Amino acid sequence: MAFVQEVGVGIKSRALALMENSGYKVSCIDLKSAGIDQTDADSVHTFDQYNQPLLDLMSSLPHNEKVILVGHSAGGLSITQACHKFPNKIYLAVYLAATMLKFGFCTDEDLRDGAPDLSEFGLGHDKPPTSVFMKREFQRTISYPLSSHEDWTLAAMLLRPGPILAVKSARFEENGEVEKEPRVYIRTKQDKVIKPEQQEAMIKKWPPLSVYELDSDHNPVFSSPFILFGLLVKAAAAFEVGCN
Repeated sequence: MAFVQEVGVGIKSRALALMENSGYKVSCIDLKSAGIDQTDADSVHTFDQYNQPLLDLMSSLPHNEKVILVGHSAGGLSITQACHKFPNKIYLAVYLAATMLKFGFCTDEDLRDGAPDLSEFGLGHDKPPTSVFMKREFQRTISYPLSSHEDWTLAAMLLRPGPILAVKSARFEENGEVEKEPRVYIRTKQDKVIKPEQQEAMIKKWPPLSVYELDSDHNPVFSSPFILFGLLVKAAAAFEVGCN
């Protein structure tokens, strides 16, 4: 199982530790300028550049090996690109409070459905920001309202600027293979980043095999790790049963 980090925090949560303790082999992929990757976010200008760590991992897999990809937030775009490029190496794609757009950001409607509202950070339509960073006073109330104070404090210490220009440049060409890739969505009812109505719009536009629900904020790896662990195992087991 490969867990694709959104821009920002590069730490292993309780949910991921539980997966490992249950026998899953877990890899946490920090994308360019995220987590432990030291690339300057302002130097990441294209989505291919941003997503290169995941593409490198997929390219390195043996031809007979498949992975479960879990993409959180903007990481949903990353696993969608992987579905387009590596259709025979993906066992299951799991979108966790994530942007799930079949072709990326192609229209204004895609941006409304799949991107957080960052208009207050902009410099005008002709001068969009290259990277963004949420001020500390908003992190708790918007991204981590249901997380423990300890987890939020650690996340705040490790949070990095996100290469928003590169993320919003994500666009994928038509590929019939992507429809063959099994997908599930885990929506977060109290999400203030990718809001519930945005998640619902993406689910309706590109329906996955199954939809699960968490009564959590945008970061259930912190606020609901044990329930999230249960849903990940349930999703993997349900798909395995369906294939047999």
